[in-house]
Amino acid sequence: MLGVAGCAPMPPSAADLQAKRFEPLPDKGIVYLFRDYPDFIDDGATIMVDDQMQGTTYPGTYLRLELEPGPHRIAGFAGDAGAITIDIGAGQIRFVQQTVIQTFIGPARSHFRVVDPNYGRQAVLRHELVGAR
Repeated sequence: MLGVAGCAPMPPSAADLQAKRFEPLPDKGIVYLFRDYPDFIDDGATIMVDDQMQGTTYPGTYLRLELEPGPHRIAGFAGDAGAITIDIGAGQIRFVQQTVIQTFIGPARSHFRVVDPNYGRQAVLRHELVGAR
């Protein structure tokens, strides 16, 4: 009986619950960057926004990025050459899906795409905020 209890999922953290309220900020844009589970590989992928490290995603996780209005480059770190530029306005919320694919030659590469807000919200609700525990 104790073995089964040890496998119970952890409840969401306070930070994860707060992020999943999807509340806009009047002076910043919000980007939810999520990585579905399963992904093509289980390795972590470190994310940079405008050359600033933001965290490492794993399958089933997401980042909530609060950004100044304007264009921003979201990219993988080091050998991960995947990138997307997203233009966001104050008060906006956008959703970006990250998929990490291992190539035959070289390191894994992130692929990013902006997704429909309804799809993005549903995905984020299933995932865990990076660094929330």
